Amino acid sequence: VAAASGHTVVLVDQSDEILKKSTKGIEESLKRVTKKKFADKPEAGAEFIEKTLKNLTTSTDAVAVVHSTDLVIEAIVENLEVKNELFKRLDKFAPEYVRTIFASNTSSLQITQMANSTTRQDRFGGLHFFNPVPMMKLVEVIKTPMTSQKTFESLVDFSKAVGKSPVSCKDTPGFIVNRLLVPYMMEAVRLFERGDASKEDIDVAMKLGAGYPMGPFELLDYVGLDTSKYIIDGWHSLEPNNPLFAPSPLLNKLVEEKKLGKKTGEGFYKYK
Repeated sequence: VAAASGHTVVLVDQSDEILKKSTKGIEESLKRVTKKKFADKPEAGAEFIEKTLKNLTTSTDAVAVVHSTDLVIEAIVENLEVKNELFKRLDKFAPEYVRTIFASNTSSLQITQMANSTTRQDRFGGLHFFNPVPMMKLVEVIKTPMTSQKTFESLVDFSKAVGKSPVSCKDTPGFIVNRLLVPYMMEAVRLFERGDASKEDIDVAMKLGAGYPMGPFELLDYVGLDTSKYIIDGWHSLEPNNPLFAPSPLLNKLVEEKKLGKKTGEGFYKYK
């Protein structure tokens, strides 16, 4: 999305194999976008793909790349320790670049805790994009108590420059969307666990009664049950007395059985 809007992007990952797979995925995504965007102009579509891919290069060396970077967006595994390790390493090699801003795409972890692992707390914020990113317009821009106004404005401006609609939120668990969405999904699981309604009827009720495109169980399977469990476990450890953050025995059981949703072929539902 950043490359498509004219930004020079370096995609960093742990191996060339992963990067090849990622690049292929990006090309496929661009083809889908151009089919809709340039339905009557195939030549313009091909030009758009070519131009976008020219803006995109790959690397397995994050340290080498960070020297000339204005904005670092981290989107690795949802593990605070691993994220902090990465930010700490990058911070050492980008200290003289006052302009370099660090941002995390985390959906549930505290931005402040990540910022504290660096020397640039004033140049650190959250940029939470939503899946699928090419289609979803929203970006949550998270400002910690230490994020400077200039950094915050830069993150808002970047979000607009890539064609998104930014909303602002303080560094609170789950920000806006997930703070409301995750407890809603967990409450649906509890409703089912108690035997008050079937998961199928709960999904139908929320789609037809609340106008949601997916029911809570469909959404849990789409997000990944392991991801949902990780989020609720993290929040429960922060606020153990908050009933909204109570873990679910059923969710824990499914994750233990490696039934993680769509990505494994089975979660609350089975997939072919």
